[in-house]
Amino acid sequence: MSPSRSGLRGSVAVVGVGLTAFGDLPGRSARENLAEAAFLALADAGIDKCEVDGLFTSNFPDTFPCLHVAEYLGINPCVMDDSNIGGSVYVSQLQHAAAAIQTGLCNVALIAMGSNTRSKLKQTGVMDAPREHFKYSDEYKPKAPMNAYALATARHMHEFGTTRHHLAEVAVAARKWAQLNPRAMRRTPLSIEDVLQSKMVCDPLSALDCCLVADAGAAVVLVSSERAKNLRQKPVYLLGVGVAMTHAGIAQMPDLTTTAAAQASKIAYEMAGVKPKDVDVVEVYDAFTINTILFLEDLGFCKKGEGGDFVSNGNIAPGGSLPVNTNGGGLSCVHPGMYGLMLIAESVEQLRGSTGDRQVKNAQIALCNGNGGHLSSEVTAIFGTEDTL
Repeated sequence: MSPSRSGLRGSVAVVGVGLTAFGDLPGRSARENLAEAAFLALADAGIDKCEVDGLFTSNFPDTFPCLHVAEYLGINPCVMDDSNIGGSVYVSQLQHAAAAIQTGLCNVALIAMGSNTRSKLKQTGVMDAPREHFKYSDEYKPKAPMNAYALATARHMHEFGTTRHHLAEVAVAARKWAQLNPRAMRRTPLSIEDVLQSKMVCDPLSALDCCLVADAGAAVVLVSSERAKNLRQKPVYLLGVGVAMTHAGIAQMPDLTTTAAAQASKIAYEMAGVKPKDVDVVEVYDAFTINTILFLEDLGFCKKGEGGDFVSNGNIAPGGSLPVNTNGGGLSCVHPGMYGLMLIAESVEQLRGSTGDRQVKNAQIALCNGNGGHLSSEVTAIFGTEDTL
């Protein structure tokens, strides 16, 4: 590991978190949802917007997100990043923000997103989606992105004997966490049989194997670890972050059962100086039930091919040995099209000890893994309390 990588450990902390309501927010633009979350995060941190000199954002339809968001918020950042690698982008922006703060390029970094995907879909029948083109597969008119994840699911089933029952275990565990979260969109009881009998969307994935569609906004504020000690909230420190990719289109994925999370997490673990056994809370990008199984394997919580058994019998649900997706995840809490910032927010709130009935006792280390594209980009971030420094 290079000195520059190791030097990021604990150099910055999240000091503000802002979340809008989740679900149906009719009559509001994506930018309005972002703005609400941003101002909630700044208020949470006790920092005035005029101090924000680093802006990190992204979305699918906007060509110049940073320019439009900065103008809308009334800020003048000197560091800006609106790159897009899919839903993992906000987790990757932790790396960029930490480096900018550590090198003195900015002092207060705001990472923010907003979406009105659900309202737009209801009004127009069109959902925001990335503008991707894959020459050799588009002519077959695949049902993207479900087809890509269905391919990975089918291959995992073929190689390791994973079943639809295993997938259903993931959905049921997520719902049990969501039932403890007043903010979650879906809180009604869910059974294995409910998932197995739900409408098939893209074989072998059914409707309840797929994430929600939501309007939402989220934001976090980061500052140096030195400044964080003097602010109103308990700081949550970034211990490690790793970024990796293996392909863009699913047809080029080297191995449908192994994601780039295996590479990204290795970087993050080395930077943080921890191992999977040290992690108290795990938040993964569960756009589909297979994601949770793949990522838990690639992140080192179980061996490759054993993910189906690992998620079974309530092992990742409340009361299980490994708390996973404690807000209810993209399957039952919220999924605004690009979900990565919600992973960060839940990780931070768990380490603050502020999540109420779903609080994981004595949580000191949280890991989140963002996913972008068709299992294309993976970003692992590890957070810790002051005791882990």
